[in-house]
Amino acid sequence: MLDTKINLLVIDDDDINIFIIKKIVEKTGYAINMVSKNNGQQAIDYLNDVISANQPLPHLILIDINMPVMNGWEFVEAYQALGIEQRVDLYILSSSVYENDIEKTKSYSTVKGFISKPLSIERLKELIKELEY
Repeated sequence: MLDTKINLLVIDDDDINIFIIKKIVEKTGYAINMVSKNNGQQAIDYLNDVISANQPLPHLILIDINMPVMNGWEFVEAYQALGIEQRVDLYILSSSVYENDIEKTKSYSTVKGFISKPLSIERLKELIKELEY
């Protein structure tokens, strides 16, 4: 069961995409605590801090593929190495049109799916409803 507030982690190096997602979050009507990180390494560091401080993990993580420092695939590998047992829904959120990226998403048991940018209000609401099991 979800807490009253949904924790969302967005990993994307494009400030415009982050701004758009923030606006979409505001329009869902859900109480969402959104944290954004500009690359996978910042996100891994953030998750390590959350775990160390015994704070609630994100319920939902949206991951861009192409980013500097640590890309989306490298983030997923590092995330899996954290050994998090709590349910966290991970989705690749990308503008990639390459079929191999969509197929690669399926090779990770921790990744629930691939979403093409831009994220819509309706799609975010669907993801939130899935969190409610």
